[in-house]
Amino acid sequence: MTEVWGLVLGVGAFLVWWSFWAAPARGARGGSRWHARTSDLLVQAGADAVTPTALVVTSVGCGLLACVVSLSVTGSLPISVCFGLIAARGPSALVIARARRRNARVRQLWPDVVDTLASGIRAGMALPEAISQVGLRGPEDLREPFVLFAADYRASGRFDDCLDLLKARLADPVGDRVVEALRLTREVGGTDVGQVLRALSEFLRDDARIRGEIEARQSWTVNAARLAAAAPWVLLALLAARGDNAQAYNSAGGVMVLAAGGVATVVAYRLMMRAGRLRTEVRVLR
Repeated sequence: MTEVWGLVLGVGAFLVWWSFWAAPARGARGGSRWHARTSDLLVQAGADAVTPTALVVTSVGCGLLACVVSLSVTGSLPISVCFGLIAARGPSALVIARARRRNARVRQLWPDVVDTLASGIRAGMALPEAISQVGLRGPEDLREPFVLFAADYRASGRFDDCLDLLKARLADPVGDRVVEALRLTREVGGTDVGQVLRALSEFLRDDARIRGEIEARQSWTVNAARLAAAAPWVLLALLAARGDNAQAYNSAGGVMVLAAGGVATVVAYRLMMRAGRLRTEVRVLR
């Protein structure tokens, strides 16, 4: 167990050192697709203070820790590497799961946000004021980005820059469309923005209702597939707890069995998720 405590101490020292460095500002354009996609997932999961690099480092740390612990328990390096890879996927899987749950909840709230904006515009409010009102009267889960928009606008008065920051904090395709519609209205004017927002609100309500019904019907299939993918590895963990069973995987044949099982699990799970995945909007108006 000396190696385990040494690894824990090293990870703790690294996290202490890392905490002294400021996180990079969000909302900057550019960067790789992976970086942008991961940043959006972190924002949607409510972990906007975490950077994609931090997520990778955490995943690597979890994988190494699981590998060392598994090696000390089973004494089999191939099995330890397998469980290390599984553990390394854990932080990303947690972020994705939280982002999906929050997206499902926020999807039900966007029509209320759009209605609040339309009401403010119909009442004759200026666009910055109407957007700021969402932070006071909008749904609780979506108030914070609009409260920060109001603070940014009071501090700088730069409407376009504040809209860019609002889009980055929302990290949502619907939010992108709403923000760009408001930006266009600010730049060229127009009297149809209220009608456009009301039509968008009705569309979002219908989409959320239909998508919720489909997800409820297919949830048992997805859960069954996840259980089927995890069951062989849970069984392997139980068998590997006994040293005699674990030693059988130290041979070349054992490594091939583990590799073939890992590839089969990943391919089958990805195919199942792709077959049952609903089409989701992507952010094209960053």
